[in-house]
Amino acid sequence: MASQERALRADAARNYERIVGAAIVAFEEVGPEVTLEEIAGRAAVSVATVYRRFRTREQVVRAVLDHVLTTEIEPMAAAHTDDPWRDLAGLLETAIEALAGHRVLLAVARESPKFDLESMHRCVHSMQLLLRRAIEAGVVRPELEVRDLAAVIVMTLATVHPGDPHGADRKRYLALLLDGLRASRDTLPPPSSHDLPGSPRQQ
Repeated sequence: MASQERALRADAARNYERIVGAAIVAFEEVGPEVTLEEIAGRAAVSVATVYRRFRTREQVVRAVLDHVLTTEIEPMAAAHTDDPWRDLAGLLETAIEALAGHRVLLAVARESPKFDLESMHRCVHSMQLLLRRAIEAGVVRPELEVRDLAAVIVMTLATVHPGDPHGADRKRYLALLLDGLRASRDTLPPPSSHDLPGSPRQQ
């Protein structure tokens, strides 16, 4: 019985990865109108399997975003050099470029009112150590919080659009926002809350 349960769990995990992998490609190739049926076909699983695992299209979108954050961005948070500013700025740049590379998925995610509240939550918390190092080194404002990094990512991603295939706008406005993170004599106004927007305590 135990071996059967392990086999079922392994099969479910494989199906999950196949569905998410198929969805990543399908969104970019088909467009925002891609259906769960199309994703199921590409993943070589039944539509019932997709609905049993995700139930709604929004949950598929969230799973794909989580995959991008987990595989393309979070590992960079563990990379440290002797330059705390470059580590932090580089991670923000990496996060934005990774998400901007999934333009259709990003457009679909923006349709969800919870996108900027939930999708960045775990990602920016993985940046906590880099932010602390940058504060201790005196290269950024000491009053910065991880929620400020989430805001930088979301605001920069708002400049991503089809008419800018080389990312000139996002690079320009990220540079402006990064400059605002640097140490300054002026103190930022306090946030509405010290909790990261979208944290469980606020829901």
